Amino acid sequence: MLAEDQSEAITFLQELRGATAVERIETHISHVFLVGDRAFKMKRAVKLPYVDFSTPGLRLEACEKEVRLNSVTAPGLYIGVRKIMRGKNGRLGFDQGDELIDAAVEMVRFDQAALLDRMAVDGRLTAELMIRAARMIARFHRGASTTHQGSGCANIAGVLRINAAGFATSRVFGADEVENFNGEFERTLTAHASMLDAREITGKVRRCHGDLHLRNICMINQEPRLFDCIEFNDQLATVDTLYDLAFLLMDLWHRGFPEYANLVANRYLDETDDDEGFVLLPYFMAIRAAVRAHVIATQVEESTAADRDKLAAEARSYFDLARCMIVMKPARLIVIGGLSGSGKTTVSEILAPQFGSPPGARIVESDRIRKAMHGVQAEERLGPAAYRPEVSAKVYAEIARHTLAILRAGGSAVADAVFDKPNNRARIEAIAREAGVPCTAVWLDAEASMLRRRVASRAVSPSDADLQVLARQLVADTDDITWQRVDADRDAHEIARVILELQSDS
Repeated sequence: MLAEDQSEAITFLQELRGATAVERIETHISHVFLVGDRAFKMKRAVKLPYVDFSTPGLRLEACEKEVRLNSVTAPGLYIGVRKIMRGKNGRLGFDQGDELIDAAVEMVRFDQAALLDRMAVDGRLTAELMIRAARMIARFHRGASTTHQGSGCANIAGVLRINAAGFATSRVFGADEVENFNGEFERTLTAHASMLDAREITGKVRRCHGDLHLRNICMINQEPRLFDCIEFNDQLATVDTLYDLAFLLMDLWHRGFPEYANLVANRYLDETDDDEGFVLLPYFMAIRAAVRAHVIATQVEESTAADRDKLAAEARSYFDLARCMIVMKPARLIVIGGLSGSGKTTVSEILAPQFGSPPGARIVESDRIRKAMHGVQAEERLGPAAYRPEVSAKVYAEIARHTLAILRAGGSAVADAVFDKPNNRARIEAIAREAGVPCTAVWLDAEASMLRRRVASRAVSPSDADLQVLARQLVADTDDITWQRVDADRDAHEIARVILELQSDS
């Protein structure tokens, strides 16, 4: 419900510049007017449990903060704040007058097709774009200011309280199911409390974006950029960095892109070295789904009869997703070995979204670990010195360390490396036993001619293996490998299906 009448300001923006066509977009807290090459965003005069835009002064303050925060992540998109004022003649205008009526953020208008949610609907998302987005978010989080205003557990408890208050304003869900729903989130919070507190102490709670889903990422100058962050409630935006990321992961999962959710999670963790928090992602994603459920359920109460059923069904879809995500699946380990060119990485990336709790399994990949140890991007080539036996020994030690940490915390993993040496195979199997989780170890078998063909035709990738490296691998005797052997000379999706069947039998 409107806290006060905004009709004058809305009419003013609709008639702005004498435009013959003004496109208006509504959200639950904003009016957006698209006028020529500009967009004007005005806060709705609402007062909800998590936002107060009930006076012109509060809306002006929020507009100013929105421009300040978003100009960092989307330079050039935000022009400034325009005050909507009443002059002595009673007419409204920008920035001149005696009485503040409202305020609007002025932005450069961009093609709505540049929004990642539109790209998702149109089938234009790609793995390469998702990797760039993951790295962009990692950079943003590294530069975000650390905040110590309470424990990590208390921080998430605040989110749960807002969720509960939001559900209380809606009649979409039954009282009993909401009570059970809220109770499950509280119980899971207790289970994660010590980890959340430890993360806050080490600086993982920061002033983040707060509303990081596909619609709030757009392509600017061919690069994915964050915009439209939460400016109206610092508590909602001051969160664990993985909770911030979880909104994007949940959005991708809900839209039917589990492979991209898993890819973003893995590439982000590669950049941030934050594997200890990996096990929190299912819970964080569940909370994000719950947020969407209560926000959309709140919209139902204000909607027309024509929209009510559609919105209620959408709110229900997020509610049900949250209930599924909060149930942790048992940890498992899949190990994939094979010579260069056998398709280990491709198969790993297909497998990872298909087991474990959302967003799927963490991929522990030797090539990426080696590059991280040398402080370079995964696609940058390393010289021969980086592949000396003593360096490779450290790489396999890191694979074991990362994998054990993930499994012990309750997450699932795919370990991807050549694993041609018996001691490295024995160590990764011992890791699974130490963590007490089932392990499916697979060796991808392939003819030498096929391996040579694949290695020779490789594009830029984390692997530096060339035909000389492969030649050295082919000399080694792999006949004594006792792992499940799978023919690599077939479609990677078929190989993944076979491995998942082996896993279910183990």
